[in-house]
Amino acid sequence: MVVLMMCGGYASAHQWTPTYPVMKNSYASNVMVTRMELFNSRNDVTYYEIGVFDADFIPVPFAAESKIINIQHLGRKSIDVFIRKKDIGQAVYICSKSKLLARGSATTSISSRICSKIK
Repeated sequence: MVVLMMCGGYASAHQWTPTYPVMKNSYASNVMVTRMELFNSRNDVTYYEIGVFDADFIPVPFAAESKIINIQHLGRKSIDVFIRKKDIGQAVYICSKSKLLARGSATTSISSRICSKIK
């Protein structure tokens, strides 16, 4: 007897590009910059957190317009990420993570984190 179980499901995540960003000199001295693009394909999330990490996912100091980004469903936003030249040797990943809002115990959501590896 063969039992076949099929489960339907839906997984959605946001998009964080480019996959391999290149750091360039910025207008400020001793600071590098790259432009990242966030696309929100999730209708249950409107806030994302930006972070820069080393190879062990320990945070590396950086600057951006805001570390928490508000973006509506199907919205797209460009974000400039600035890293000091003295920290660029440690920085390996630039990540975006969905921030879930508490809406009661009946709602279940999955947080998503997408990281781009710095070239």
